[in-house]
Amino acid sequence: MERPSLSYCSPIYNDHGNIATVLTGAILARRWTSEEVGNAIRATLTTESQLCADLADSIIQDSSTAYPPSPHALFNMLWDNELFLEICEAFQTRPVDLPIPLDPPHFNPITELGDLDIPRLATAGDLANWLDVDLNHLDWFADRYRTAANTGIPVLQHYRYSFVTKSHGPPRVIEAPKPKLMTLQKRILRQILNKIPTHDAAHGFVRGRSAHTSAQVHGGEQVVIACDLKDFFLTTPIDRVHATFRSLGYPWQVARLLVGLCTASMPRSVFRRLPHDQRHDRPTQQMFAAPHLPAGAPTSPALANLAAFGLDTRLDGLARTFGANYTRYADDLTFSGDTTLARRVTRFLGIVAEITADEGYAINQRKTRVMPQTTRQQVTGIVVNSHNNVSRTEYDRLKAVLHNCARNGPVAENRDNHSDFRAHLNGRVTWAENINPQRARKLRTLYDKIAWD
Repeated sequence: MERPSLSYCSPIYNDHGNIATVLTGAILARRWTSEEVGNAIRATLTTESQLCADLADSIIQDSSTAYPPSPHALFNMLWDNELFLEICEAFQTRPVDLPIPLDPPHFNPITELGDLDIPRLATAGDLANWLDVDLNHLDWFADRYRTAANTGIPVLQHYRYSFVTKSHGPPRVIEAPKPKLMTLQKRILRQILNKIPTHDAAHGFVRGRSAHTSAQVHGGEQVVIACDLKDFFLTTPIDRVHATFRSLGYPWQVARLLVGLCTASMPRSVFRRLPHDQRHDRPTQQMFAAPHLPAGAPTSPALANLAAFGLDTRLDGLARTFGANYTRYADDLTFSGDTTLARRVTRFLGIVAEITADEGYAINQRKTRVMPQTTRQQVTGIVVNSHNNVSRTEYDRLKAVLHNCARNGPVAENRDNHSDFRAHLNGRVTWAENINPQRARKLRTLYDKIAWD
C-alpha cells in the first residue's frame, strides 16, 4: 500500500491514512506513556480491543527518545506498525466515524526534567503569549520562512554583523542580536534555560562555577592535558538544541520556534563586506549560513552546555576509566591524572578525538597541550602545578596596565575601547584575588591609586 502523507483534512471512513492522521493528533494530545497512548487509541476508535494496548506498547518501545516524536514521525511509526494495519483491517467490516482531532499537543517533559519550574507551553499561541508578541512576529523573529537568513538588506536582518581583526587568519565574526530579539532571548535564558541542571564537568557559563573551580580540579597532578574544541558554538549540533527543548516537554512545533529564536543563519552577503583576501573559506561561510548558535546571543552559552551533555558524560566516563579528572570550560577540555594517564597519553587522546567526532565536534589539534609536572601546568589561564595561581605573564601584563593607568590616567591606557574600563580592570583584579589573594594584594593597591574621572 502506498504511504500517504500526514494531512489534517476531514477524515473519511475506513481509510488507513486518515486513521493514522487522527490517531497521531489524539496520541500527541496525551502524556507520552503506554497507558495514556492506549487510552487515546481506544477513545478514538471507540473499542476496547487488546490490540489498542499492544499498539501503544509497541509505539513507545519503538520510539528512540523519551519524549514524543514529531507528528510526521509518529504518523510514519503508525503506518509501518503491523499492529496498526491489523487494527485497520478489523474496521473494514464496519464504518468508523473518525473524530477530527482538536486538542493541542500535550506538554510532555521527560521524567528527569518533569519537576522544573518552567513555563508549560503547548502551542505556538502559548509561546507567543508568553513572549508577549503576536504569532506573525513570533514567526518573524524565529525566521520561520528564512527571510532574515537570505536577505542582504540589514534592516530585515535580526543580527548586527561586524568583524574584529585577529593577529592570524580571517577576522572574528561578531553576531549581535538586535534589541527586541535580545529581549526575547534573555527571557528564554532566565525562565527556561537557567532552570536546567548542567553536567558536573561543565564550569563555563554556569552559576557558582568558574575558571577557578575548573582549575581546582586539576591541581597537583602528574600530567595535565588541555584540548580545544574547534568552533564550539558554530559546530554545536542544532538537532541537540532541538532535543533539549523537546526533553523539557515542549511539543515539536514549539521546540522548533524556540530553536529559531535562539539560532541564526548569516546571509552570505555579509562576507562580501570584507576584502577578498580577508574572507573566510567556503566551508566556514557555509557553517555561518546554516542554522547555528550565534556567539553574541545570551542563550548560546547555556544551550551549548546543554547540547554538550552527552559529550561531557562520555569524556567524564573515559577519564574515570583512566583514573583521571575531566572538566570543560566552554570549548576548553582539560584532563589530569597520575602516572597511569601519563604513560598512555597517546592512546587516551586518540579516544578523546573519536568520542568528540562521534558527538559532532572536532578537536583543534594545534592547540592540544600535554603538560607534565616538570613544566608549567595551566588550566584556563591558571597555574595548577601545586596550587592555583595566576600565570606570571598575565600577572605582569595586568600589573603594567594598572601602573600605567595610575601614572598616565585610565583614558590613555584603554586601548581596546572598553565601554566601562573601570569595571573591566576591577573584574580582572577580582579574578586574580579569587585565585591567589596574597599575590593579588599589590594589584589591588595599584588599582586603588588610579584617579577615575
